[in-house]
Amino acid sequence: MQKTGAVNLPLHGGKAPRWLFERMVKLSGAITEVILYEYGQEEFLKRISNPYWFQAFGCVLGFDWHSSGVTTTTCGALKMAVNPQEHGIFVAGGKGRTSRKTPEEIEKAVDLFSLSSKKIDELKYSSRMSAKVDNSCVQDNYQLYHHIFIFTEKSKWVVVQQGMNDSHARRYHWMSDNVESFVEEPHSAICCDRAENALDMTSKENKEARKISVDLVKDGPVHLEKYLTKKPNKSLMEFSMPEHHWIKDIDVGKQGMKVLQRAYELQPDNYEELVSLKGMGPKRIRALALISDLVYGSGLSWKDPVKYSFAHGGKDGTPYPVNRQVYDSSIKMLKDSLENAKLNNKERLGAIRRLNTYIKAR
Repeated sequence: MQKTGAVNLPLHGGKAPRWLFERMVKLSGAITEVILYEYGQEEFLKRISNPYWFQAFGCVLGFDWHSSGVTTTTCGALKMAVNPQEHGIFVAGGKGRTSRKTPEEIEKAVDLFSLSSKKIDELKYSSRMSAKVDNSCVQDNYQLYHHIFIFTEKSKWVVVQQGMNDSHARRYHWMSDNVESFVEEPHSAICCDRAENALDMTSKENKEARKISVDLVKDGPVHLEKYLTKKPNKSLMEFSMPEHHWIKDIDVGKQGMKVLQRAYELQPDNYEELVSLKGMGPKRIRALALISDLVYGSGLSWKDPVKYSFAHGGKDGTPYPVNRQVYDSSIKMLKDSLENAKLNNKERLGAIRRLNTYIKAR
């Protein structure tokens, strides 16, 4: 994974009015068509997985100055704009309950893209594991509430998902070409405006802890019970730990022990398989990590893995209101440029350059 810098995402309120969102759909569709025509599907995925490009994309659509909703509304507009049959790209998922419909939406690609059931299962697994890793393996105190899974007819994919902690948002970017392992630094980027005290089990520095976690489960939960459940005078809760370990709710309880027993019976081959098991959530993953450090001295990395801009104005009037005429002209320019390109009057990046010139003149 390449960590190239930091992105600050301070949020402020406001809601995109219908007239603006309708234009966002049109403009996102026009930009998408230009990129697909000029560079192809893989380049489109590469840009969506790039946090700087994605932030710029959202700002051009009307979310200047990092307004709240830059992730969810931009993805929502993109989902409405992309036509799978025409573009060869499918956008699944969304915010809240819609995110949980991702697997069934992926299944619709069986007929659309003629993908085998094996490929569909692999896509659903990728969607599920990316969400589980960011909720359970990257323990940064951000709860996921938005998950978008974009994939092509060739089964290449990207994930853009976001978590919330109080009033702060954190966005996670994934791209299939960059994922060698779901549990070892799989992200293209993680963006936020502040760092947390985080247990990152995807860090290369936690490789030994991952291995020991699997060994602990395969040896049987009976050996772990003394560490994982509260008992008088013999509880990990009473242990004096270094300050950086910030232990929260380490008691996994009876249900947690049942999950570990099922994991023992299945005998997972590796850490990814362990994490993928049903019920293996943040608490159990954290408990195994702490025991691997406490008992076996594996050491743990607690480094937070977290690592632009206005064009048309902001949806809430900051730094100035969206100019509808300018916005409509930008959409028309991109569409006209695309039509001209199809007629072989092709200008590489001409649409984007003209958009940039027009905005500066504004």
